[in-house]
Amino acid sequence: MIVNAKFIADLVKGEIKGDPERPIAGVSALKDARPDQLSFLGSRKYLSQLEGSQAGTLIVSADTEKLAAGPDRTLIVCKSVDYAFTVASGVFAVPPPEPVRGVHPSAVVDPTAKLGNNVSIGACAVIEPGAEIGDNTVISAGCYIGHDVKIGANTMLYPNVTVMYRCILGNKVILHSGVVIGADGFGFVPGPEGLVKVPQTGIVRIDDDVEIGANTTVDRARFDKTWIKTNVKIDDQVMVAHNVTVGESSILVAQVGIAGSATLGRGVILGGKAGVNGHITLGDGTQIAGSSNVVKSTDPGTIALGTPAESQRDFMNRLTLPAKVEKLTKKLAELQAQLDELKK
Repeated sequence: MIVNAKFIADLVKGEIKGDPERPIAGVSALKDARPDQLSFLGSRKYLSQLEGSQAGTLIVSADTEKLAAGPDRTLIVCKSVDYAFTVASGVFAVPPPEPVRGVHPSAVVDPTAKLGNNVSIGACAVIEPGAEIGDNTVISAGCYIGHDVKIGANTMLYPNVTVMYRCILGNKVILHSGVVIGADGFGFVPGPEGLVKVPQTGIVRIDDDVEIGANTTVDRARFDKTWIKTNVKIDDQVMVAHNVTVGESSILVAQVGIAGSATLGRGVILGGKAGVNGHITLGDGTQIAGSSNVVKSTDPGTIALGTPAESQRDFMNRLTLPAKVEKLTKKLAELQAQLDELKK
């Protein structure tokens, strides 16, 4: 597909600076883009990639417009560069292979399972008794759908996803390969003959428009439910323990671990490898930096980092304290030397 710069500008509601008829045949990173491709410059820290870039059209912000200007370049000025480039990229995105509708001959589907219209069940998938699968949902090869599981419409399960018994998935959910929903929560108590398993009798509930990355696990609740709310986006290799609640539109980046019964509010962001203690609450809009460990509840809007996680101001004060002490020690030594000189 080839479009012009005006088409993209209208699509992303941007302002053109340059040739509106500039042809665009695709998108690429700034350093690799060709003259017929679209790229973006959203921050000054990527200026080094602009040098030598052949990108013919750039999506820019008001702050980077002058830096990106050039005689052979068309600019599209937008308020949100990342969002605009994401929308524009969709024009050139190659759609994934269309699944074959119907049940593959090697799949095992119990007669009591209910399949909606236009469903796809891939090779060697297993659908247990009582399962319900909504219209247009795709269950790819090697997936396991447990007893009495309910899956909504327009949901996509990539190969080798496991959804254990009685768990509930909403509409437009995406589960990437290797995801396990509803494994037992980790619960044991010491007994006279060793550790005794605590029954995990609850479920996992995943609401609409949730996407979960490859090899992520969401454990079933000890009782009631582990709950992933609407529009949550979870990266690869994340661990969500039993009875956790993740609020709407939250983001969990790779290798995050959330201990049992923690509650995340709406719009929480956890950076890569962040850990959250059990039985605490992170207020709406909390942001935790990567590799930080949160040991106590946070107020809404908190930004925290470090181990244990603390506010940016407290973290920087503690980080710079040794240098301040060293400076004060040196100053005291100088003053002591001056006093000694006066005593002579």
